[in-house]
Amino acid sequence: MPGDRRKEIVRHLSEDDLDRLLAESTDEKLTERLIFIKRVYKGATLEDAADDVGRSSATGTRWARRWNKGGLGLLMPDFGGGRPPKLGEDQRDRLLELLRDGQPWKKQEIQHLINEEFDVEFHPVYLSTFLEDLGLSYAIPRTKRPSRPENAEEILDERVGDAFDEEADEPHNQREGDDEEGWVVDEEIRTDGGTVLGFLDRSHPQPWDNSQRLYTVDDPHITRPLVKLDEPAVGFYALSGESVIQFPANQEKERICGCLEGIREQNPGQRILLVLDNFSSHVCEYTRRRAHQLGIDLVFLPVGSPDLNPIEQVWKSLKWEASPLIVESAAEYRALLTGLFEQLTTQLSFAASWIDEHLGGYLQKLR
Repeated sequence: MPGDRRKEIVRHLSEDDLDRLLAESTDEKLTERLIFIKRVYKGATLEDAADDVGRSSATGTRWARRWNKGGLGLLMPDFGGGRPPKLGEDQRDRLLELLRDGQPWKKQEIQHLINEEFDVEFHPVYLSTFLEDLGLSYAIPRTKRPSRPENAEEILDERVGDAFDEEADEPHNQREGDDEEGWVVDEEIRTDGGTVLGFLDRSHPQPWDNSQRLYTVDDPHITRPLVKLDEPAVGFYALSGESVIQFPANQEKERICGCLEGIREQNPGQRILLVLDNFSSHVCEYTRRRAHQLGIDLVFLPVGSPDLNPIEQVWKSLKWEASPLIVESAAEYRALLTGLFEQLTTQLSFAASWIDEHLGGYLQKLR
């Protein structure tokens, strides 16, 4: 939430120096910026510190960025001896409001908006610098699916809490209307050695995928053998326990259950909580019952919320790492993917924000 934003602030000056400058200041612009920095020093959010001096949160974000980059010299506007900016601070704040309401934007659309609203035209080369200075992001927007509920994070929190409730009367994976037969944990399965939490997802990387920018002297190209990987990759990214990557022939429920068996084999003796999406072969009764038999409780993501699955970032990094590498066969590519997956999933950083936001007081329950 915007009101909760805090930012690491570089302490270019001590608090005593700030107080001294405040006492000596006769410049209104300098005074309000010093007060802002002092409030952030004290732990205020950017929004609250900016509000204290009558500025918007967008202005506070811009001030904090300038301060961190160059201290007071960069924070203070340099109007003397040069041409004043084409857009003043109030106009910049108004522009940010307009951009926020209509986002995302193409650069040409922003230029047209500035022309229409403020009768100002920037040089195309400078416009990128101006937009960066405003704090705009320039990236491929993540698609938000219409089916995604507005409270997706809250739904996931509730489901994670339910999964950690080991006193539930009914099997966690069972739903109303399911057949009552077969919901019994296999006799050879032990789940008293702690809890393994991990994320399951499928991907289909190919040897011709290319996502890295590389330097070349001549024509930028890579000559590759005509290799294709027919099987999808199914990965289990474990926060505790052992991560696993497998290559089932297809995504049918029997194959997915085979992947669950592989995960159980690599993680014996612990209860397994598995976060995954709502793919049909994941949510069907056959898979949910087999998961229960294996001592695996399934935590389904809210509909249309793949961004809440940290393994998505693992796949992205894996494809990036693999993209410039050349393999001679599908078997060699599978081996390459396996090695990269094992290497990447030793890092908890892919799930750092997920842990902060959704694990809460359950960390002590993990193995």
